[in-house]
Amino acid sequence: MTTTGRRHWIALAVLVLPVLLMSVDMTVLGFALPYLSEDIGPSGAEQLWIVDIYSFVLGGLLVLMGTLGDRIGRRKLLLSGAVVFGGASVLAAFATSPALLIAARALLGVGGATLMPSTLSLIRSIFTDSAQRRVAIAVWGAGFSGGMAAGPVVGGWLLEHYWWGSVFLINVPVMLVLLVAGPLLLPEARDPAPGRFDPISALLSLAAILPVVFGIKRFAAHGADPFAVLAVLAGLVFAVVFVRRQRGLPDPMLDLTLFRHRAFSVSVLTNMLGVFALAGLLFLVPQYLQLVLGLRPMTAALWLLPTTAAGVAGSLAAARLARRVQLPWLIGGGLLAGAAGFLVLVQIGVDGGLAMLVLGLVLVGFGVPLSETLTNDLIITVAPPERAGAASAISETGYELGGALGTAIMGSIAAAVYRAGVPVDAGDAARETLGSAVATSAHLPAEQAAPLLAAVREAFVHGLQVSAVGGAALLAFASVQAMVLLRQGRTESGRDESGTAGEGLATQAGAR
Repeated sequence: MTTTGRRHWIALAVLVLPVLLMSVDMTVLGFALPYLSEDIGPSGAEQLWIVDIYSFVLGGLLVLMGTLGDRIGRRKLLLSGAVVFGGASVLAAFATSPALLIAARALLGVGGATLMPSTLSLIRSIFTDSAQRRVAIAVWGAGFSGGMAAGPVVGGWLLEHYWWGSVFLINVPVMLVLLVAGPLLLPEARDPAPGRFDPISALLSLAAILPVVFGIKRFAAHGADPFAVLAVLAGLVFAVVFVRRQRGLPDPMLDLTLFRHRAFSVSVLTNMLGVFALAGLLFLVPQYLQLVLGLRPMTAALWLLPTTAAGVAGSLAAARLARRVQLPWLIGGGLLAGAAGFLVLVQIGVDGGLAMLVLGLVLVGFGVPLSETLTNDLIITVAPPERAGAASAISETGYELGGALGTAIMGSIAAAVYRAGVPVDAGDAARETLGSAVATSAHLPAEQAAPLLAAVREAFVHGLQVSAVGGAALLAFASVQAMVLLRQGRTESGRDESGTAGEGLATQAGAR
């Protein structure tokens, strides 16, 4: 390997660090909530904002930050985001009030919005060879998948040995490494002719995305109340205005012509559907492990480690398999493996089912990351190099919306089935959530608590099973649409369909 080649792979290791850390942050906070709640005493509403404000701000700013990186330089944006993310982590760790912690989490969202699209777009700039780039994206995806499942384990260990602020302080040394190594190893990349910056477009992009994310999250917490519906509708109206403005500008903030490429638009949709199913599953499974099977948080987290290993293996296998298998079949096959995993989860029960649970999670954990590694490669390959930041931001926004929708819709389906299965005489608290039912049973005599627990656990498992059927159907649909539409794109491009996809489908897919 040449010196330049080694430098590229070391640079990749630097770029994976913030991705790994951010994915850990997505899951680690849930374990710290009981501890910080005891310390700073947030209300129920404040607790929801502590959890949600991070992804709310992150999702709202991704498109703006991705476009900004194309203009000012992606390395500059990445390093600026590292400063914000590290400073906000210190602020969160030593927060003395709920308001200060909410503000710190919002700043973390600002920093995260600069880090995510910058890492993926810089990979596009560093790895110009298609085969090497696919391996690099596989490693990037493995870091993301591994971090999400490792979060509960890391959080559990830290909380057993230190105070709740330690789950935020682990960000600081990683950001320092990024700030030192970034200028030495990462090249600067930007759009050489970005045109004028349009502040109105920037405001419209925020006005379009923020209300939609807020509405989805409110729907997840409170159901389809008027505020949730109005927020989503307002966001959609601003989205229409934003699109119309972009079409009329000589230098649009967001290049909508990217969506004319079938490989790009299909890949963004496929990613969104995959994350939708995965996020809904990760919302329900920890509750099953802890509240149905009665496992301690650390033990429950350890049972999720095979999913971590499967996610890493799926991401890394994608690059090798793509040399031999055409991408439409490989992407569709990964999603079908995920659908099969959801069907396995239908078999779990109240009295056991750990083996079936692990098998189902491994299939989902392997298949979905395998497909998304390849679709991420298509997204940044189709986009012109100077628009890599905007393309990456569109992809990441799809992830955020998919995750929010998955948690809201699949969680709501499971909750509706749960409430329908809990006897009316169990009380309103028990019918609200499984956690409330378990807490209620702790104050009842044993002869009353036992039948209540049996009923609510059975109802929750039934809700999980129904959601698993929905997840299987969703991934099966995502698989079919990806295989059909990506194959059609190749046919219309007039390219030979008999070869493998080792050189990248994006160069062969036709533009629509």
